[in-house]
Amino acid sequence: MTTELVYGKKNTDLTREELMDKISQQMSEKRFQHVLRVEKKALELAEKYHVDKEEASIAALTHDYAKERLDDEMIDLIESHDFSNDLLDYGNAIWHGVLGAYLVEKELGIINPEILDAIRLHTTGAKEMTELAKVIYVADYIEDGRDFPGVIEARECANRDLDEAVAYETYHTLNYLLKSKKKIYPKTLETYNYWVVSN
Repeated sequence: MTTELVYGKKNTDLTREELMDKISQQMSEKRFQHVLRVEKKALELAEKYHVDKEEASIAALTHDYAKERLDDEMIDLIESHDFSNDLLDYGNAIWHGVLGAYLVEKELGIINPEILDAIRLHTTGAKEMTELAKVIYVADYIEDGRDFPGVIEARECANRDLDEAVAYETYHTLNYLLKSKKKIYPKTLETYNYWVVSN
């Protein structure tokens, strides 16, 4: 499915191969292989849940575009652009989504707001998420290289219901952060309160 995808010109002037080349220059081979696995999973979910495949492919390929940028570069971006200084209290685990969307737009010329939003939210989720954002959020969590307790259940959820998969991932991510005593980004709590808490 992945290699058969041919981009039109509505989201980028680049071909998929040209986009992959630019992305691979921004990251290690290990990270790039993860990106390709996320794209594969995102395309499977896009097919199942009737999401635009080209948008899913581009969002998946670019979701970790800023993951391996140096902290100094990210801090400079936060301080010199219109980003909340609250971001400085967090690390690259949060920055690479929020700032990654900005860098993908500026450096790769991709302006589709749904793709940029999917990149922005792929680590935190949100109360309001498009189907594309859900696909990338879930695909990043369950791609075939992931191997952690609960990943099989997460994949089963994703195969059953996309919203259920968002809730499952959010619940387990928050549990991990709590057990690790890691700082929790407010957007993650917003996602938990909306998608996990029973009303």
